[in-house]
Amino acid sequence: MSTFTDTDITASEVVDLYQFIYISRITSTGLSGASTLNNIAETSIKNNKINDITGILCYGNGYFFQYVEGTEQALTNLKNQLLMDERHKDLQMLEFAEIKARRFQNWALRSIVLEQWLFKDPNLTALLPFKPYTWKDEDSSKFLNSLQQYYNSQLKEEEVDMQPIKYNALGVTLSKVVGQHQAFFLIQTVLGTLIVLALLWFMLADKF
Repeated sequence: MSTFTDTDITASEVVDLYQFIYISRITSTGLSGASTLNNIAETSIKNNKINDITGILCYGNGYFFQYVEGTEQALTNLKNQLLMDERHKDLQMLEFAEIKARRFQNWALRSIVLEQWLFKDPNLTALLPFKPYTWKDEDSSKFLNSLQQYYNSQLKEEEVDMQPIKYNALGVTLSKVVGQHQAFFLIQTVLGTLIVLALLWFMLADKF
């Protein structure tokens, strides 16, 4: 029996409907991609629509949390594909179980970037910084229920899938703070400052 309860689900009952929930860590390959999150979303939305899979993908602090729902076979195929994806690692399955109805029936895949200023829900801010590997079962369930409340609120505004911000995963937080172009120059400035400080340290160390 699933430990993730089907709270406030409005979709009708579907035969052979399962949920697949997992967490994983982004790899250096994922970090180095020019637009990793956007590429994942674009491909997943297309494939999920074909395979009648719905769900949500969250990224934050170097971790992924994904909830998807569909037939057992469709989710099994997806899981096998995810295990081969070099953009993440240490995939830990939290749940693969039968459910009565879909939570995110209108989203082939909604992707969101988890940054603290995006959340006003106290249930979510209590789980930040985002470290899903340290969560207890009740934390994962609370997080998922909060995501469903977010889904319900979004239905009033739009019913389409939304791409994540088109920046690579490493720079997404910085880019949101200082802007797409300024982020590059800020990174270069920080790196340059660190190099100068390191040279000064070596020069001073020789005198003592």
